[in-house]
This record gives sequence, C-alpha cells and structure tokens, in this order.
Amino acid sequence: MARPLREQFVIATLVLIVPVIVIMVLFGQRTYRDQIVRLSQDGYVLASVIVAHVDASATDDDAAGLGAFLQRVPLPDGGLVQVLDERGAVIAQHGRPTTGVEEYFPTSVAATTRPWRVRVELPTELAAARALESYQRTIFISGLATLTLLALQFLFLRRWLPSLQRLERTADRVGAGDLSTVPRAPMPAREMERLLAAFADMVEKLRAAREKIAGQVEEERRMREELQFLQQQVIRQERLAAIGVLLSGIAHELNNPLQAIAGFADLLQRDPDVKENVRSDLAIIQKEGARASAIIRNLSRFSRQQGATPAVVLMSEVIASVVELRQRRLTEQNITLELQEQGSHLTHAIFAELQQVLLNFTTNAEQAIVAARPAERRIVIRTSDVGDRLRVEVEDTGPGVAPEHESKLFQPFFTTKPVGEGTGLGLSVSYGIIRSLGGEIGYRRGDLGGALFYFELPAHLPGSRA
Repeated sequence: MARPLREQFVIATLVLIVPVIVIMVLFGQRTYRDQIVRLSQDGYVLASVIVAHVDASATDDDAAGLGAFLQRVPLPDGGLVQVLDERGAVIAQHGRPTTGVEEYFPTSVAATTRPWRVRVELPTELAAARALESYQRTIFISGLATLTLLALQFLFLRRWLPSLQRLERTADRVGAGDLSTVPRAPMPAREMERLLAAFADMVEKLRAAREKIAGQVEEERRMREELQFLQQQVIRQERLAAIGVLLSGIAHELNNPLQAIAGFADLLQRDPDVKENVRSDLAIIQKEGARASAIIRNLSRFSRQQGATPAVVLMSEVIASVVELRQRRLTEQNITLELQEQGSHLTHAIFAELQQVLLNFTTNAEQAIVAARPAERRIVIRTSDVGDRLRVEVEDTGPGVAPEHESKLFQPFFTTKPVGEGTGLGLSVSYGIIRSLGGEIGYRRGDLGGALFYFELPAHLPGSRA
C-alpha cells in the first residue's frame, strides 16, 4: 500500500542518516588510528631531538645540565621524557603521567656517542583528543548537511503537497460528477503543469461528452413525446372521423322529421279555420325548422371532407355556413360578429375545406377574445377582390400574437393556448389547404389592435376552366 509523500520523505531521510552515521563512525576510527601513527612519529621526533643534544654534548657528564635541557622540552600533559644509561637507570627525566592516564605510546632512540637511550612516552589520550577535534568537525559538517537536507525537504513538501492536494480534490470533484472548469494555478514543476493542463482538457472533453449525451437524451425524449402526441392526434383524428360519420347519419335522420314539421306547419298556415295567433306561431315553427335544416345541412357538408371534388364556390355561402354554426356561441360570449363582404369573385375549391379554414380563424379569434376579455368584443369577417384573386380576412379585438411567435404560427404542433385547449394543427392544416389551392395565407397585426388572419385564392373568372 502506498504511503503518504511526507512519510516517504521521513523514511528516506532516516535511510540516508543511518549510513551517514556508520560512515562517521568508521571515519572516527580511521582518524584515531592516523593520530596514533602521528603520535608515534611525534615521539620519535622528540626523542631524536634529545639524542642529538646528548650526542652534541658528549663531554658533558652533568646530569643537572641534561635535566635542565629536558625541562625546556615541550611535553603534553601526561608525557614523559627519560634518559637512561646502559643499565637502564634514569639519568635525567622530565614530565610524568597525569592521574587517570592508563595508556601511553613509548618511543626509544639510542644515542651514538654514549651508551644511553632516550625514552619518550606520550599518552594515547592525545591521539584521541586530536581525533575528537576532527570528528567534531565532521559531525558539524554532517549535521549541517542533514539540516540543509531537511530544510530543502520541508520547502519541497510545502510547495508540492498543496499542488498535489489540489489535484486530488479536483479528481474527487470530477469523480463526484462536478465537471466545472478546472482553475489553472501555478504549479511547482513543469511536469505538474502539463498534468494539470491534461486534466483540465480531460474535464472539458468529459463535459462536452456529457452535454452531447444530455442533448441526445433530450432529443430522444422530445421525439418520444412528439411520437406520443402524434399517436394521440391520430387517435383523435380517427375519433373525429367517426364523429363525422355519426354526425352525417344523425343529420340525415333529423332532416326528414324537420321537413315533415315544416310541411305540416305550412299546410296549417293555409287552413282558413286556423286562428291568427296560431298562424303566427306556425310561422315561427316553420322559420326555426328552416334554420335547423340549414344547420344540419352545414354540419353534414362539413363532415363530408374526404372524397370531395373541387368545384366553383361562392365565398358568401361559406361565410354564411360558418356564421350559422358559430352565431349562437358568439352571442353567448357577448361577441359581435360583423360581416364586410365586398368581394364578388368566385373561387375553385372544396367547400368543406374553405369552411374548415374560416371556422378555424373564427374559433381562434373567439378564444383569444374570451381569454383576454377586452373592452370591445368584436370579430370582423371581410372579403375583397384583389385583382384576379379573392381575399378573405378575419380580424378580432383580442391581444394579437407576440412578435416572437409570429414566425411559428403555421408550424405543426405549435400553439400558444394552454395544455388541453389546442393541438397546434389548426393553422398548419389551414396552411396546407390554402397552399394546395395555389393561394397565400398569413398573419399581421390588425387595425383593431388584435390579430388579423387572411388568405387569398385565385378567382374563378368567367370563361376559365374548372
């Protein structure tokens, strides 16, 4: 198991100090031996100097004079100089061992002119003292070097450890999922700067990959939701188609009783015996029956969208059918419907499709007014001839469309209505119908302050082919 960097430095220091101590011990022993050799040489030199003096004074037998000379010989504490005769008796001596001196190194040199010998004894403590000075100097140098090494290690750790800890914290943060930008900080070594740069590049790549994956997941989610929405719209269209078939059958079934009611009301009105007040009631019955028949006829026509054949269409009839279908609802919402029919051109289209487009425009205008609750609740349907084209406009007093939404109005599934109140297909379907007829469809802000939706269709002029 890896150890912390600080602990490894301590172990390395201890490993380094142990051989240094061993080397110092061996060096001390070697120094002591060298001093012993030097002590022997010093003793021999001192004895040779005394022998030279004895040989020079070969005629002098004065032991007192020889003793005085020996007194002038420098000796370390514990040293001893003796002049011995041929029998070994001491003629003269100087110095003596100090108390506690147990070992000494003797040196003996014989005179040449006399049968004397000079004996010099130097204490081995002198060699130890000399070795100690060298040993202390070595210890001082080694200690100073060790302290310098420890100081360098401290500075090294002080610079490196924070950088390494910063890298470790960054790695832990990335491991926890935080891919924010790695801050660039000065590092103690170029290799660590490269490592930090490589780590930052890795984080950038990881963040880009995560964003890409998140985008793909979001795209898949959006496509899945769109697919579900399309499936719901298909189901809804199938349901509407079934309702259309059912509505067509109901309209056919109701038309016969309404015709009977209208016929009998007409016959009763012709009866001379019927009272005048009853005759007025019968007129109301006949009028409402005709109105009900018109509504049923419009519903039946609206439900027959598939398989229809284009034909010449009078736009006023399309507008009348839509008004018939929405008038009561608009009256309940206190919305005024105003018609400004100035166009006279015919057009070649499918009646139910134009009815669907106009009904969509009118329903959107109604919902916008109800949601905004303006002071003036008004819808204007107007037609006009623009050259060889027929133009139809539906304008309201609602809030209009926000500028940022104008470019998306005719895109499939785009709606500004709350969830559940719009599919986003009405304007898209209307766009497809008008474009298939060679027309133009669009939006602009109306003079009444609200939305103005319009479409233009090629006019069916006299003499043109259907």
